[in-house]
Amino acid sequence: MTSLSLPPGYTLHEGYPPVPDYVHLRSASGLTPKTASQAAYVANGSWFGCYITYTDEMTGSSAQPVGMGRIIGDGGWYFHIADMAVLPDHQRRGLGDIIMKTLLARIRREAPEGVAYVTLFADEPGRRLYSRNGFADSMPKEMGMTLLIDKSSV
Repeated sequence: MTSLSLPPGYTLHEGYPPVPDYVHLRSASGLTPKTASQAAYVANGSWFGCYITYTDEMTGSSAQPVGMGRIIGDGGWYFHIADMAVLPDHQRRGLGDIIMKTLLARIRREAPEGVAYVTLFADEPGRRLYSRNGFADSMPKEMGMTLLIDKSSV
């Protein structure tokens, strides 16, 4: 899928981790926790995604998802990077960079002719990674905004 070099024991996959792993990756990596009900929509609501598994070669343990990222978009011109997460024990090994480069390579390869508009929300820990991959602060021309609708109290 990619020519990027992963450390030993790591494997890059297209697609999305199983729902329980998705929920765990988000919360354990410091992203806002989501429910299994919310995570059930990830695969159908995404344009492309990838994740990395780790198998401890010393113990022969089964492959466990340790990082992920996905693209939400229309496939034409708008692409939003979401769910960039790597478990803390697996950070500082270039996994986030490989995930980001894989996502951006897919956009470059698959988006139709014209300008692709790629966005993301950047928490403080990810900003250096995003900058290294060409992202820039859009302020003051544009400002990201959010609206949270809490369905748990309904």
